[in-house]
Amino acid sequence: MSKWLKTNQTNDRRAGLALLVAATGLCAGLMPLGAIGALFSPLIFDGRGNVLNPLAWLGFLLMVGFWIVCIVAPYVAWIYWRRQKETLAWALMSAPLIWAMATIVVLQFVPG
Repeated sequence: MSKWLKTNQTNDRRAGLALLVAATGLCAGLMPLGAIGALFSPLIFDGRGNVLNPLAWLGFLLMVGFWIVCIVAPYVAWIYWRRQKETLAWALMSAPLIWAMATIVVLQFVPG
């Protein structure tokens, strides 16, 4: 019985490893989009009165930070994965997607 439990745990770890590799690939695919967004993020302030708009500043910071989060989150997630803290690793891998959703929501309210 204990051999079956160990084998099942090993299979779960391998499946989690494959999913983590796929999530890292997704973050690597989002990195160029984040770099382009960071490059063009000052254009938020082209609209009249956006320099004094707090949502414009929040959108600016979220756009610049998205690229950084896409770089840092997979690296730190792999560190926690190696330390056997899978739950925290998955929480960190979800950070770029949550950050992107927050950026999209905030940018909807910035007048163009």
